[in-house]
Amino acid sequence: MTLADLSPYLVLILVGFLPNEIWRMLGIVVGRGLAEDSEVIVWVRAVAVAVLAAVIAKLTLFPPGALAAIPALVRVGAVTIGFLGFLAIRRSVFAGLVIGEAALFFGALLFAP
Repeated sequence: MTLADLSPYLVLILVGFLPNEIWRMLGIVVGRGLAEDSEVIVWVRAVAVAVLAAVIAKLTLFPPGALAAIPALVRVGAVTIGFLGFLAIRRSVFAGLVIGEAALFFGALLFAP
């Protein structure tokens, strides 16, 4: 294996992994002594949830690639069903994800052109 073969992986590590890992480690060091219900932690958690909601909304309303072939009503319905599954099964993120994905899969089978 030559350096040219490894260059995509090196770029991925340098540009994708390391910048994120620095912030994670800094967050651990800074947040170590903070109480879980402190205003800073509550704010950070709210920002994280808002970013996640924005990503889900963007993927649902403006989907890339093969997801764009699935009708918008099916995508929105799958998100809604997944959220209801999350609420119904003791606020389980895993359950909401599996239920939403199943709804998207079956909706695509039934309604995709």
